[in-house]
Order: sequence, then C-alpha cells, then structure tokens
Amino acid sequence: MSEPKNEQGAVIDAAHLENQRAWSEETFGPGVRLGVLDHIRKELDEVAADPTDLEEWVDVIILGFDGAWRAGHEPQAIIDGIKAKQARNEARSWPDWRTADRDKAIEHVRSLPDLQCLAAQPHDAHDWSSLSHRWHCDGIEVQR
Repeated sequence: MSEPKNEQGAVIDAAHLENQRAWSEETFGPGVRLGVLDHIRKELDEVAADPTDLEEWVDVIILGFDGAWRAGHEPQAIIDGIKAKQARNEARSWPDWRTADRDKAIEHVRSLPDLQCLAAQPHDAHDWSSLSHRWHCDGIEVQR
C-alpha cells in the first residue's frame, strides 16, 4: 500500500493511522495495553540521550498514536484532536522564550479563559449547537 503524496512528501492521514492500528493490533494484541506507557518512557530516555535522533522522536509519536487508538479514539478523531490542540496552543499567551531556561518546559500563561482560547474550541461556525455545553480552556471548566 503506497502513501498519498503531495508536494511536501508523504501524508499522515486517517488511512495511514488505520493501517498502523491494524499492524499494531496484529503484532501486539487488541485493546488497552498500558505497556505503551512504559514503552513511551523508555523512548523518552533515548530521546534525552540524543535529542537530535529523529528516529527516537518518531518512536514517541507512533506510540502516542498507538495509545490514543487503544484508548478508544478513531483515526480521524486523533487527527482532529491534534489540529484542535495546535489551534488552542496558538491562541494561548506564552512567556518570552528568550528569558526561559532552555532545559525547562515553557508553559503557557495560566489565566481566565479569553476569547482566543474559546474561539479555538472546535465547532461549526454556522451551528453553535454543535458546541458541547461544557469544555475546558486553560484548565478551567467553561459552560455556555
């Protein structure tokens, strides 16, 4: 099976994740397997040993996909979740990276949810009824 191509190269889409899921299920068994968490920890140790090793970063990503489908999420929902989380992160306020410790996480500014964070919630712009009645924004539960 060949991967769909675009000008930038191969695409990770729902079909790719479904293929990875089928292979993983056949190779490692079905259902929730918390061993994936142990495997992610081991891969993170390998990343820490050589942060420039792309293969180790890719192992972490693949294991993240594996954990997500094993937790009951469908391939398209995983992709949609990635896109929604990126939009949410882009809408957040962040401290100046130039003043941050290079060896520590840079965390977003935690404050009351603002319009940018609320706007980043996935919804159909023409059908506000598609929004759930409550969701979380910067760790704070919001109700409409």
